[in-house]
Amino acid sequence: MSVQSAGRWGLVAQFPAPLIARFARNRLAVAGLVVVILFLLFCFLGPLLYSTDQIHTDLTQVNLRPSGAHWLGTDAVGHDELGRLMYGGKVSLLVGLAAGVLATVIGTLWGAVAGYAGGWVDAVMMRVVDAGIAIPALFILLVVSAITTPGVPGLIVILGLVSWLVPSRLVRAETLTLKSRDYVLTLRAIGGSHSRAITRHILPNSVSTIVVAATFQVADAILLVAYVSYLGLGVQPPSTDWGGMLSAGLTAAYSGRWWLIVPPGLAIILVVCAFNAVGDGLRDAFDVKGRG
Repeated sequence: MSVQSAGRWGLVAQFPAPLIARFARNRLAVAGLVVVILFLLFCFLGPLLYSTDQIHTDLTQVNLRPSGAHWLGTDAVGHDELGRLMYGGKVSLLVGLAAGVLATVIGTLWGAVAGYAGGWVDAVMMRVVDAGIAIPALFILLVVSAITTPGVPGLIVILGLVSWLVPSRLVRAETLTLKSRDYVLTLRAIGGSHSRAITRHILPNSVSTIVVAATFQVADAILLVAYVSYLGLGVQPPSTDWGGMLSAGLTAAYSGRWWLIVPPGLAIILVVCAFNAVGDGLRDAFDVKGRG
């Protein structure tokens, strides 16, 4: 095997059995993965088994308590709350996953270019990142949402554009280490291009950092969607997400209609904690140097 390919295949050699085994030893991470899978099945396959009308209102079925007909009761306009939980969860998970991936892609490319280029290019690019981190993402999201009414695609793009800063710093730090490795220096010595060095060596060997960052970005995106929707600036009716359900059910909770606020609140907590647990487990599984 040549020096050029050694770096690229060094990390790949860890896949998949050793990585899976190390991940499986972390019971909390495995539990988090199970929770994520169950919620994905619940939100995307559940409506096929438990069909409800989440578009039209039914004022004869408003604020009903949980029963055999409506397992989690109904809301103020007659929507079945269990069906609403599935419908809102689909939006929350879709936006969170897509925005997390988008933010990670942007941050990965930005950080890799900055770290590999070095010098004034790195300085300028990272000052942009520092300036962006100084402004809270929630503040930017609230301002944009107040100016326009974003749908699901709009929320994905906005969240991706305000959440890429942290992944860029992580990937830059990894790139600064990798660009001095023998296989990268050898590639450059034989005339290999900068783009080839980044795409064939830097990014493949940064996969652990990228995957872990993506996991945490998904959790952060789900929380940001919940924040904005709770304030009434997220997706608009008849669409909803878990944050919007919390906002709609807040006043009803004071009237004893707990079923309008407890299920979406628990769903947000469980999913965010589950993604964070998976991220911790992946970080430990990839951390070869940290193993005894």
